[in-house]
Amino acid sequence: MAEMAAHGRARHARPPEPSWPTVIATTVRLWLERRVGIDVRIARARRLLALAAAVVAVLVTAVVVDAIVQRGPASNAVVPRKAAPALAALRAASVTRGQAAAWIAGQVSTGAIVACDPAMCGALQASGRLAGSLLRLGSAAPDPLGSDVIVATPAVRSQFGSRLENVYAPLMIASFGAGAERIDVRATAPDGAAAYESGLAADRRARIAAGGQLLGNPHIKVSAAARAALAAGRVDTRLLAMFAALAAQQPVRIVAFGDRSPGASTVPFRSAVFGPAGEQILSFLHGQQPPYVPDHIRAVGRSLLSIEFDAPSPLGLLAGRRG
Repeated sequence: MAEMAAHGRARHARPPEPSWPTVIATTVRLWLERRVGIDVRIARARRLLALAAAVVAVLVTAVVVDAIVQRGPASNAVVPRKAAPALAALRAASVTRGQAAAWIAGQVSTGAIVACDPAMCGALQASGRLAGSLLRLGSAAPDPLGSDVIVATPAVRSQFGSRLENVYAPLMIASFGAGAERIDVRATAPDGAAAYESGLAADRRARIAAGGQLLGNPHIKVSAAARAALAAGRVDTRLLAMFAALAAQQPVRIVAFGDRSPGASTVPFRSAVFGPAGEQILSFLHGQQPPYVPDHIRAVGRSLLSIEFDAPSPLGLLAGRRG
C-alpha cells in the first residue's frame, strides 16, 4: 500500500520547471512569430495601397489626356513633363483626323464607299458620314476592295505596307498632317494599280484634247490662268463637258479653275468660276444627270457662278467624245 501511495504521489507531482535558456528561447520564438505576422500583414497592406495608387494614377492620366485632346490648348490641366510629348502627339493625331474627316464630308461623293480604320470611321460618322457608306478595315474586311476611297492613316499604312500604293490605291487625292502621322485620302483602283494608272494617262490625254477644243471655241472667253489649266489637262472632265454644252447655247466666260485637294498636286481641278450668271444657266445645271450634277453651286457677286464637282474625279468620261 505504501508503495502504491508513493506511486500515486509521483504521478500527480508537478513537472519540473524549464530551465532559463528554454524559457528565453520560447519567449523569443513567440515574439518573433507575432512580429513576423504583423510585418506580413503590413507588407500586404502596403502592396494593396501601392496597387490602388497605381490604378488612381492611370485613371488621372486618362482624364488628363481626354481633357487636353477635347479642350485643346485652353485646358488648364497640369501633366507630368515626361508625358507632354505623348499628349502633344495624341492631340496632333486627333486634329489631323478631324481635318481629313471634314474634307471627306465636304468633298467626297456621298455615294462613294470609304474604307477606313475604326478610329477614322468613327471620326467620319461624327462628321455626318453615314455608316452604310463606310468600309471598316479589320479582320472582317482585310482589304479595301469594293471601296471608292481609302483613308490611309498610319494604322492603314502599317496594315497594307507597299501594297497600299502599288496595288490598291495609287492616286492620292488629298493629304493632311505631316510625317508619320499624316493622313492621305486615296482613290481606290478597282482593277489594280497598273490598269488605273493607264486609265489616268489616257484620261489626261483626253482632257488636254478637250481643253484645246474649248480654247478654240469662239463662244468661250478664258482668263490667262484658266487657259493654262485647260492646255495642261488639269481640268476635271465633268467641267470640260459642261462648258462644251453651255457654249453651244450661249457665250461663256471662264474666270478661274479651283482646287480643294490639299497636298495633291496632280489631280484635276474640280471647281470653276464662270459667267454670266442667270436663270438659263442655273436651269441647265440643275437639270443634269449623274455624274454631271455639280455638288455645290453658288453665286459670286452679281454676274458669276461658282460650281464644284465631288471627288474623286471619274475616269473615261471623254472616251469617244467628239467636238
